[in-house]
Amino acid sequence: MSLSVALAQVNSSADPEQNLELVAEQVAAAAAQHADLVVLPEAMMRAFGNPLAPIAEPLDGPWATGVSALAVEHRITVIAGMFTPADGGRVRNTLLACGPDGTITGYDKIHLFDAYGFAESDTVAAGDSPVVINIAGTRVGLTTCYDVRFAELYIELARRGAEVIVVAASWGAGEGKPEQWDLLVRARALDSGSWVLACGQADPAAGPARADEPPTASKAPTGVGHSQIVSPYGISILTAGDGPELLVGTIEPTLAQEVRRTLGVLDNRRLS
Repeated sequence: MSLSVALAQVNSSADPEQNLELVAEQVAAAAAQHADLVVLPEAMMRAFGNPLAPIAEPLDGPWATGVSALAVEHRITVIAGMFTPADGGRVRNTLLACGPDGTITGYDKIHLFDAYGFAESDTVAAGDSPVVINIAGTRVGLTTCYDVRFAELYIELARRGAEVIVVAASWGAGEGKPEQWDLLVRARALDSGSWVLACGQADPAAGPARADEPPTASKAPTGVGHSQIVSPYGISILTAGDGPELLVGTIEPTLAQEVRRTLGVLDNRRLS
């Protein structure tokens, strides 16, 4: 059975309420195109470069339940990045998944972005548990941004039955970074024999300036765009540009099983 998917490449701001309104706009637009699933970027609740602890909420808090209400209203699964409280004044970088039946699931980012001069672990506590959810009969794994550099997580999700793997990101800009993003999301599809739905924040420079927003910290990863839908053969089916964009496409989840039989990358692995 096919699955209609939407990737909402947008820019979040410092204001969680404003961002929830943006989520509502994108969910409505995706539902109008009959999508079963809409993915929004990492840090959708609040953009990086802003304090995270003051706005962090549990999964039963108003922001997450607001997203859940949108999922129920539009009969669509919604995935978006938020922040939940952790010990020691830090937060968890949580990928929120809300089903049309009112179910709420959270995946806490396992691999923290301590790279390129940015230390996510200063303010964020790492998760330790892979998560797979069910969307209209399809098993979907959840990952966030820097996770995409770690093939073993994608392989583990595939072994747990994921046919589709989501990666929500706020990818750091820099020389060669868009090219790395493109290579990594396609490689992870091949590693795991899975569809990869890679949704990132748009490049802030490619969209309208927000005069009411304070400047973000120079090292904060704020997005480069280039969201894409990648087949289990590592082929990019649809790719966005730099700026805000809603990608909508149809995938065949069962292709993952066909590719795994053909390439044998899971069955033939000798090292674990």
